[in-house]
Amino acid sequence: MESQIHRQAIVPDVLAYKRLDQIAAELFPEYSRSRIQGWIKGGQLLVDGGQRRSSEQLEGGEQILIDATLQDIEAVAEPVELNIIYEDDELLVINKRSDLVVHLGPGNYSGTILNGLLHHDRSLALLPRGGIVHRLDKGTTGLMVVAKTLSSQTDLIDQLQKRTVKRIYEAVVHGKPEQPGKVDAPIGRHHAQRTRMAVRSNGKPAITHYAITNRFEAHSHLELRLESGRTHQIRVHMQHLGYPLVGDLTYGGHHRTLRGSSESVQQVLDYFDRPALHAKRLSLVHPGTGREMTWRAETPADLVVLIDALASHAL
Repeated sequence: MESQIHRQAIVPDVLAYKRLDQIAAELFPEYSRSRIQGWIKGGQLLVDGGQRRSSEQLEGGEQILIDATLQDIEAVAEPVELNIIYEDDELLVINKRSDLVVHLGPGNYSGTILNGLLHHDRSLALLPRGGIVHRLDKGTTGLMVVAKTLSSQTDLIDQLQKRTVKRIYEAVVHGKPEQPGKVDAPIGRHHAQRTRMAVRSNGKPAITHYAITNRFEAHSHLELRLESGRTHQIRVHMQHLGYPLVGDLTYGGHHRTLRGSSESVQQVLDYFDRPALHAKRLSLVHPGTGREMTWRAETPADLVVLIDALASHAL
């Protein structure tokens, strides 16, 4: 199956002198930038009736016209166990397990949340990214929302971009921050390792707030709130502060020997093999009713065991 896309917009002055692909991504946020770039290259996105390059800057006032075909998502519908804690005609909310990957990618061409969503509701195949509007890293547990209609997806993406969606996380980190704080540091691709992110002066703005729930002997249990939603944001920001997440081998959370700990406590630390991060609360305005809704997900069992073990050592 396929669907036809017909969209048009006038470039506002506030977007003048930006790249065409960037402008189009902001004017049509329901479509990914990579999809937009493909339409530009293929002549399915025109500016004042003519074809332009993705990198070309516009002056404002131009008309952008999209006349494209949206193909079904390449992912195959598969029966993947999804813990759906809420669903209506406009959206659904998942409490993600640590072993699930959200999107298809190298080494993950099946068994993803996307595969499971297409099996759960075949109509999601007609939506960009199967209705997914944000993601959680593999290893991270907790709440994520999925749109079920194009209008809901557009609305939810707009809420995310305006930073009105409230996302609260909990994490266990190495080290002991002295007081609550805020990290305001831009994030971009690591200059050498392209699968990693890093704090970079030319990165995208990213803000993370953190509060201290409990301090242990050499670790801390934190509550974190995102203003932005960059890839690996909490993991990168905590590493930047010098407090990497327990179990996060990508960003410095390597297994460490806890001096004076019992064998059982050290074993819990050694075998915790994912970033100790959980999306525990999600609040947003329902795109259909206009009412604010909030969902909560209990701390997963493995994170509870980790917190209890560290608390017992601190006694």
